[in-house]
Amino acid sequence: MMKTIESRIKYRISRSKDNVFTPKDFLDISGRDQVGRALRALIKKGVLAKIGWGVYVKTRVCEYTGRTVLSEPLPLAARSGLKKLGVKVVLSQAEADYNERRSTQVPTGRVIGVKGRVSRKFEYNGVRLNYEYQA
Repeated sequence: MMKTIESRIKYRISRSKDNVFTPKDFLDISGRDQVGRALRALIKKGVLAKIGWGVYVKTRVCEYTGRTVLSEPLPLAARSGLKKLGVKVVLSQAEADYNERRSTQVPTGRVIGVKGRVSRKFEYNGVRLNYEYQA
């Protein structure tokens, strides 16, 4: 039985423990253009959501609202995506202050501490993440 590229990618996503994917994860299945087409088709079907250029996250249906949501919160998905892209992710200043009990203000998670320069933007449903560059 001949399987389509889309079905092979969908199967790999369903079997994976990872929630975040890049096209590079599927290049052993087919070429970059075909993988891109298959990923776009899976986004339309609600299997994946795109949170940034070349970064995709598994989705699930919320049992309360019935809407499609990310399988993990956007800040965690973005951190995983940045790590896959080779960016060093560290605690933001607000997270460090909270963890060391210098502040009682709970960090929102919308600011991600990174080392080095990052040009990728992460966004989902109108929520955009910002970066805090650490030395």
